[in-house]
Amino acid sequence: MNVGIIGSGTMGSGIAQVAATAGCKVKLYDTNQAALDKAKVSLENILSRLIEKERIDSVEKERIQTNISYVDSLKDLSDSDLTIEAIIENLDIKQKVFSELESYVSDDCIIASNTSSLSIASIAASLRKPERCIGIHFFNPAPLMKLVEVIPAIQTSKEVLDISVKTISDWKKVVAVAKDTPGFIVNRVARPFYGESLRIYEEGIADFSTIDWSLKSLGGFRMGPFELMDFIGNDVNYTVTETVFTAFYFDPRYKPAFTQKRFAEAGYLGRKSGKGYYDYDENGKLVSSNAVERSQDNELAKQIFNRVLVMLINEAADALFLNIASAEDIDNAMTKGVNYPKGLLAWADEKGIDWCVSKMDKLYNEYHEDRYRCSPLLRNMNKENRTFFN
Repeated sequence: MNVGIIGSGTMGSGIAQVAATAGCKVKLYDTNQAALDKAKVSLENILSRLIEKERIDSVEKERIQTNISYVDSLKDLSDSDLTIEAIIENLDIKQKVFSELESYVSDDCIIASNTSSLSIASIAASLRKPERCIGIHFFNPAPLMKLVEVIPAIQTSKEVLDISVKTISDWKKVVAVAKDTPGFIVNRVARPFYGESLRIYEEGIADFSTIDWSLKSLGGFRMGPFELMDFIGNDVNYTVTETVFTAFYFDPRYKPAFTQKRFAEAGYLGRKSGKGYYDYDENGKLVSSNAVERSQDNELAKQIFNRVLVMLINEAADALFLNIASAEDIDNAMTKGVNYPKGLLAWADEKGIDWCVSKMDKLYNEYHEDRYRCSPLLRNMNKENRTFFN
């Protein structure tokens, strides 16, 4: 298969490595020659480290490198069977690129976007043959993260969906098919991990490190929400939250937090700026003393963990209720896409559906905010004594 990748940044380069490793002939396109040179050097370093770790040998390294060529003209992608765009999250720019690309490729070429939250239908609308357009959303770093969300637009043909799912599966990735709604699966379902943690902080219940410690020690999350926002970048994470909030017609469940907005405005972006919720040295290493894990109030930690967890479960249940994806794909998305310790729906079964409904109702009764409305699916399952998987 001939694969064209548009954009040679971290994500585009990572996708190119995945496709080349799977045996595809890849053309990595960028208008910036310096960016292409950087991508080539980066791949050399990555593959050399894999040799050092004895995960590949020199023959495999050469094979992967030979499978990738670097081009600075969109016309060079004319022989592609599949193109994947991985450029700036701007709908107008993506539509312009897709419209130009379509004039060069064959009628059978699949044109895909790696967007994390933009409407696939809107992107497809820029094409003469919108049925060839689909969302193929990798997670960073693409070579390491197992999950890929595949998102058909309402215009996408079944054949294009089937080919896309098979192709990504052949690339040794776990595919989760999602409906074309804001945030798809992961960026929608994960919102409470950040949003509810910020709300807990803003209410003065606990500080950043206490909340992080609670989610890691009791929940088994690899990183706490504030550590993770610093890792992602507060500007990036806030923008995704604001985008999802707006796209859902200002549903209060996705309401951004002023704390994160102010941190982004102040330039406290996290690791990349040296300061976020914590402080970092020039190498991005944590130096802030308030991040030291210490003895915590176990009851407080339990309260924090349960509140964030039930909000996550409620969001996952609502995604299933609205047919965003299957229960299996939702849980796979969260474990394979963002390394959650358990699938949220499986976690709901473990905690008990009655526990979930009770916790959500308690929050709603306390705040009387629509943010805390219990998913109808959870409520109906509780009445019928059903579980998600058992």
